[in-house]
Amino acid sequence: MWVQEIEYLEKGKTKVYLSSGEIWMLYRREIRQFDLQEETELTDEVYDRIREEVLLKRVKKRAMYLLEKMDRTEQGLRKKLSEQEYPPDLIDAAIAYVKSFHYIDDKRYAGAYVRCRAEKKSKGKLRMELIHKGIAKSIADEVLEEELSGRDEEGLITELLRKRNYDSDHATIQEKRRMYGYLLRRGFGSNDICKALNCQ
Repeated sequence: MWVQEIEYLEKGKTKVYLSSGEIWMLYRREIRQFDLQEETELTDEVYDRIREEVLLKRVKKRAMYLLEKMDRTEQGLRKKLSEQEYPPDLIDAAIAYVKSFHYIDDKRYAGAYVRCRAEKKSKGKLRMELIHKGIAKSIADEVLEEELSGRDEEGLITELLRKRNYDSDHATIQEKRRMYGYLLRRGFGSNDICKALNCQ
């Protein structure tokens, strides 16, 4: 394996392109430390040291930093780390590392997500959003069952209408359409919406 090219970027950063197709983001001081030069052979020892001592340590720290800022799904964390161009196998190792400390837990994330939005969205809408965020369907269904078992969707619609000062007896057709669209976007079924709005 050899170094094909070293691209110098801003703020002391570089991109190192290897003959294997791997790309490393390193600082210039690390380029000097490991004496990396374009079109030169990379020994197995140096290759392993850079991956273990520099990149793996860095991707783990980055994963921890991202999780300190906000709770994320595994898919969300993987996406953020991929944007930094870490090698995929090192991203896998970082994910396994944070999982080992339970810093990432899709079920916990899904539960918190549902609790924060349960008063404004239907069960179907919440399920769709969880799946879109990378939560497995089985986990999404389990969490929704735990968090929303026995919930009355019609009652929730009525409560949302009350909060928006909607009066179905005196609402104009235009107001009913606007409210219908509002509730539909939150994932409620058209039959439940029409019942609450007294649609004719």
